[in-house]
Amino acid sequence: MNKNKKSSIIGIIITILILIILVVVTNNNSIHIGGIASKIVMPIQNGITYLKNKIIGNNEFFVDIKNLNSENEQLKQANKELEQQLRELEMIKAENEMLKEYANLTEKYSEYSTIPAYIINRNISNFSEDIVINVGSKDGIEPNMCVISEKGLVGYIVSTTDTTSKVQTIIDTSTSVSATVTTTRDSIVCKGVLDSDTTLKAVYIPIDATLAIGDKVETSGMGGIYPKGITIGTIKEVINTKNIADRYAVVETAVDFSKIETVLVIK
Repeated sequence: MNKNKKSSIIGIIITILILIILVVVTNNNSIHIGGIASKIVMPIQNGITYLKNKIIGNNEFFVDIKNLNSENEQLKQANKELEQQLRELEMIKAENEMLKEYANLTEKYSEYSTIPAYIINRNISNFSEDIVINVGSKDGIEPNMCVISEKGLVGYIVSTTDTTSKVQTIIDTSTSVSATVTTTRDSIVCKGVLDSDTTLKAVYIPIDATLAIGDKVETSGMGGIYPKGITIGTIKEVINTKNIADRYAVVETAVDFSKIETVLVIK
């Protein structure tokens, strides 16, 4: 009996020692066990770790992470598709707006024979203000033809290729437009100025002319390029000088040259 009792106590002590070792190993990764002991202990440790993960739900956590990653990729793909659809809708909207603007232009200037076009390039610098449109000699475009937009005068054709044309705008410093003040019918000349794509300088103002801020300015029809009565802009400021013959006015253009997209060429 005593031997059996002693064997049971020794067995219990050995079991407790093994359990203590296993607990320490599973909770302290810094302990290194090599050789045969490692081969014996590691499978047991892995089994205990697996059971521990099952108990606290770690496996479900990693499964959830995997599912979330998959859903995230699906959402990214759906977002890309929606962005593409949005771009297509924006393109359709832009095309519709362009067609609408063409229709408005054609109706507004129905007394002229015109060719619609849109701008494909801009050359804006301190010394040049010109644009390129998508129609050329094959479309019947020739130099010196007048170019207009829904808001008013844009410029005139200076050169063409088969499929494109270069337009010198009225804000170019080398351009002069013979004009008339609509309220007083006084004749003036509007020129482009440096460092401005929104204003012109009105010169050669008659001595007896009375100009006021807000007066409308339009083409006079003189010079052989621009038809009469096309809107140029509005007088923004009148600058008086010591010599009244040298006074000038600042004219704000009706056309916003930074946003213009569609034009008509008057044949």
